[in-house]
Amino acid sequence: MTERESADTVVRELSDKQAIAEVLYSYCAFLDKMDLDALAALFTEDCIVDYGPEPRLHSSGAAGLRQDLARMWRWARTSHHLSNVLVTLDPDGFGARALSYVVAWHERPDGSTATMMGQYEDRLVRGADGRWQISSRRQLLTGNDAGFDVNINRFERLPRPPGA
Repeated sequence: MTERESADTVVRELSDKQAIAEVLYSYCAFLDKMDLDALAALFTEDCIVDYGPEPRLHSSGAAGLRQDLARMWRWARTSHHLSNVLVTLDPDGFGARALSYVVAWHERPDGSTATMMGQYEDRLVRGADGRWQISSRRQLLTGNDAGFDVNINRFERLPRPPGA
């Protein structure tokens, strides 16, 4: 491999890692806005998402995930903060794994709050159009209601859809 080819490879890998990080951060922003229609661009049609041991915390397919995340309407507001994103690209250039941490702040309708810390383990694939999407996600809870406050990103929420 020439020096130029090596430099091109590094640039391409950094670009892919940045694109993957943007997908993961976008998930948090879309969830806080409750823009569930926008989630389809971030997840594959056949994605598997596991947020916990209960059946209601396991989603199959992008449509199922959208429907299951509608449960977040029970909160008056949420604020998800992602950090420490570590991306490992597959050698073939079409897959990747990402590990990240999330602090999720939730405000109940009565004004009380709950904070949860977790870890996302994501598997991503590059689509035919070159975009990265999450094909599977597993969340591990690492704690909740720790004694600190998290600044809230204020997003304008979309109106609650009929029947939600």
